[in-house]
Amino acid sequence: MYLLSLMICFILIIMVSMLNFISKKSFYDREKTSPFECGFDPKNLARLPFSLHFFLIAIIFVIFDVELTLFLPLILIYKSSNMWNISTCLMIFVMILLYGLFHEWNQGALNWVK
Repeated sequence: MYLLSLMICFILIIMVSMLNFISKKSFYDREKTSPFECGFDPKNLARLPFSLHFFLIAIIFVIFDVELTLFLPLILIYKSSNMWNISTCLMIFVMILLYGLFHEWNQGALNWVK
């Protein structure tokens, strides 16, 4: 039974792989193969200027992404610890993050139209 299941899975994998090779397009469009997430073309010189706004938004995203990883352990120990201390720590942490966000906003880092 185990060998039969393994063979069926193996045959399905080979069939899907063959369909992938058969259905592949033979031409490559330059627009479709060019990168679009980073904001500049990597085939040009490396010292070309790029948008500072893109960099600042990426940094803000990383900060708020790391913030979520710092919240998760606090949420998990919320029931087994002193609720007042954890709530105070969370509020101070959120206030620091909001202060940084409002500071960036007031400095014009989030203003894309200039």
